[in-house]
Amino acid sequence: MHKVERAIAIINPWKTEAAGIAVEIRAMLQAKNVTCDIYTYDGISTENPFDSYDFAITLGGDGTVLFAARHCARKKIPIFPVNLGEFGFIAGIQPDAWKEPLSEFLDGTRYTDSRMLLNARVERAGQTMFSSDALNDAVVAGSGIAKIVRLEVLFNGISFGTYKADGIIVATPTGSTAYSAASGGPIVAPDLSAIILNPVSPFTRSNRPIVLPSTGTLKITVLEMRHKETILTVDGQEFFQLQEGDSVFVNEAPDRVRLIGCDADVFYTALRSKLNWSGVPSSHNAVNGERHA
Repeated sequence: MHKVERAIAIINPWKTEAAGIAVEIRAMLQAKNVTCDIYTYDGISTENPFDSYDFAITLGGDGTVLFAARHCARKKIPIFPVNLGEFGFIAGIQPDAWKEPLSEFLDGTRYTDSRMLLNARVERAGQTMFSSDALNDAVVAGSGIAKIVRLEVLFNGISFGTYKADGIIVATPTGSTAYSAASGGPIVAPDLSAIILNPVSPFTRSNRPIVLPSTGTLKITVLEMRHKETILTVDGQEFFQLQEGDSVFVNEAPDRVRLIGCDADVFYTALRSKLNWSGVPSSHNAVNGERHA
């Protein structure tokens, strides 16, 4: 690992403890001759403040990590994510336990884990209108009250048919625990490479979630409908208004995001604690050999 000289701390202003921890982290870094700038992320900004930094620190929830990941992956900038949110499926470092892993990273004894991202690209009449990377998901969906859309779906040129639904989620393994899981999709270990296609409230039960190889490309085309408002959302933070005939191409992004302190233990611990996985009945019933449906 090259010498670390400059860091940037991204703080979520809605997390009251974020600013205080950022000041503590900056003091620790300065004592090690590492400069640290502080940037406030409001949840909607599309700025890219990450140029010329050796690593980034996020102080917020998973959403703050998503913002940093879209910009840091292509610059090969690792992210040190401190979890101040509720779930922490991505941000694995707890606010009362950041000093040791940060010291280990600076000393070169703690390594990074990598996660795949998706690239979502919109083509209209042969021209690229929009492109962005996603650590969680890219969603094509209707907006407004009457939000049903018709979407033609192909994977590597093979037709999956026409989906009539509220929308389609295309998720990474990291994003499988987010909107996709809430819509009935499978949970996939984040260190795998895969593309999860998950329709939202489809009109037919034959449109089921499916896990696809990350080596392929999805093409989602907006078909004619009475309802005209269709939107592409990337990680719930970037938006693009789609038109009839637009095609959204989704494939694995060329670069992976590097996360510090986000190994498999963090993911499975989050599953147990956040999704209330008990694994066994209550101790009383277990002792008496009882089972309940």
